[in-house]
Amino acid sequence: MGKRYLMDSNAVVDFLGGKLPEKGKQLMLKINPEISIITFIEILSKKDISDSEMLKYSAFIKSSLIYSEIDDETAEQTIIIRKKYGLKTPDAIIAATAIVNKLILISRNEKDFTRVYKLDLINLWKK
Repeated sequence: MGKRYLMDSNAVVDFLGGKLPEKGKQLMLKINPEISIITFIEILSKKDISDSEMLKYSAFIKSSLIYSEIDDETAEQTIIIRKKYGLKTPDAIIAATAIVNKLILISRNEKDFTRVYKLDLINLWKK
């Protein structure tokens, strides 16, 4: 089985908005989208978006594998991440989801995520 990726909210928004560098865009076009329930909520609750953007986000989400439940292992990993690294709960859940499911996290939030041991992170915005 090939590499699998969990997309953070900023990756989805920038991908759909055409704001990724070409290399990042090409990777995003090759993978099957996987998102956490947090990304699902953050994207669909964005303020000040047009109807056409909402349709684009909704279509993307419908095509994505969504980790909609937080099982015991993900909850335990979230607690460890919160205590050890001080991440906010949504970011800790995203990181834990990636770790538990052996996914590479796509995000530009290096400030928080690079500190998390065991988290495989890729920043598509970096040259």
